[in-house]
Amino acid sequence: MVNGIERPLDLLNQAKGKEVLIQLKGEKQFVGILLAFDMHINIALDNAKEIQEGEVKKNIGLTFLRGDTIIYISPSLTHHK
Repeated sequence: MVNGIERPLDLLNQAKGKEVLIQLKGEKQFVGILLAFDMHINIALDNAKEIQEGEVKKNIGLTFLRGDTIIYISPSLTHHK
């Protein structure tokens, strides 16, 4: 066990209320505040932004991402402009 993480969803539970980076199939990336997720890794993000080449392309706000479109979720972000 590292940092209180025993199972994969423990990492998402610790990231609730914090900013996460989400990589989708088709090269799309989003950054936003993780509000909620379910067992299918469907994600609710607040203050979501689409990121392209490290910069904000579009402000989206409150959004829902389907778990089957997600490649990875990173709770620790690189800074975007």
